[in-house]
Amino acid sequence: MPRIRNIPGPYHIFFVSFDCVEPSHVHIIREDNEAKFWIEPVELAYKHGFRNAEIKRIPRLLVEYHLIILEAWNEHCNPG
Repeated sequence: MPRIRNIPGPYHIFFVSFDCVEPSHVHIIREDNEAKFWIEPVELAYKHGFRNAEIKRIPRLLVEYHLIILEAWNEHCNPG
């Protein structure tokens, strides 16, 4: 589970190696809450435990750090 670094906040943002066959996305965990967001475009795939207000804030973070996220995805899933 490669963690995407340099994104501030209380979230553990990562992707799973076997997910590289899917379109770019991230998994987000905070405490017992989990969500999955597609990256292009940023869109909620699923959530478990997050309150709706927080789910509305997370996409802004993903948009702000979009380039860092895509670089990490491509480095891991599309090396070379």
